[in-house]
Amino acid sequence: MLTKVIAKQLCPFLLFLLLFFCGCNNEKDDVKPGPDRKLNVVSTIGMITDVLHNVGGDRIDVTGIIGEGIDPHLYKPTARDTKILKAADVIFYNGLHLEVRITGTVFDKMKDKAKAIAVTDGMDRKRLRETPEFIGGYDPHVWHDVSLWMVATEKIRDTLSLKDSHNAEYYRSNAKNYLAELKSLHHEVQTLSAQIPIKRRVLVTTHDAFGYLGKAYGFEVRGLIGINTEDEVSIADVRELAQYIIDNGIPTMFVETSSPPRGIMSVQAAVKANGYNVKIGGGLFSDAMGTPGTPEGTYIGMMRHNINTIASMLQTELAYKE
Repeated sequence: MLTKVIAKQLCPFLLFLLLFFCGCNNEKDDVKPGPDRKLNVVSTIGMITDVLHNVGGDRIDVTGIIGEGIDPHLYKPTARDTKILKAADVIFYNGLHLEVRITGTVFDKMKDKAKAIAVTDGMDRKRLRETPEFIGGYDPHVWHDVSLWMVATEKIRDTLSLKDSHNAEYYRSNAKNYLAELKSLHHEVQTLSAQIPIKRRVLVTTHDAFGYLGKAYGFEVRGLIGINTEDEVSIADVRELAQYIIDNGIPTMFVETSSPPRGIMSVQAAVKANGYNVKIGGGLFSDAMGTPGTPEGTYIGMMRHNINTIASMLQTELAYKE
């Protein structure tokens, strides 16, 4: 009799447990990407976001954290960013300590750290610029060498194909087309760079962001400050760069769209104080792309803008003393 009573009382409880666990399993199945659910993908910088749009197409939902004109070195994640990152199926980031305020805070607190994928993983370290003064020891601005950015694209292709095998062939097909565009872009940048006389291939910018462009396409690159834009410009930095410009007859400097121009303007004033002129030859996209919906709002458009601006401005004569 007692056994029947206990069984009668346990039945509703057991039924509840059964329904509860079934519900949990169904919910878990729902978060798996497949034909009826897109992969929830989050990226840090715009250059990565653009690759995801080209490779992932309409089979993924993409959210970019760091927008146009924003310096990723200085970007602080918001509470909304943290929520978006934690809810993602997969996160793509640079991987060379570029977005240090995101990777050093949000990533450390995530339970599933394996979903955060560095697009620079798998790159031959011999092709990276060693910079011992920067955290991690490597220059993170790899996208300025188009051939290296092709490696990042392959990493994104392979990760999406693994995370969402239902659409693997779709991702591979899109990546093949996009990689062909990047290969063409690489040759285009090589051609335009080669048209600039060697003695004029000196790129003076706000900070040392264009080292990969210099290495890949034959430019000497000088930044007012180092790789990290958190470094402050000193009077000594201004004087040293101004003297370099005077000694080498540099006709043009460039500002960066994601960095304040005041440092470069100080150098221009210092050069002028010594009886010389140096132009400011327009803005280059260094750490962030342009406005979405414009050509410069894509990686390919950004790179074309940069090399066209550089090539057109560095064709001027070197003699510029007043």
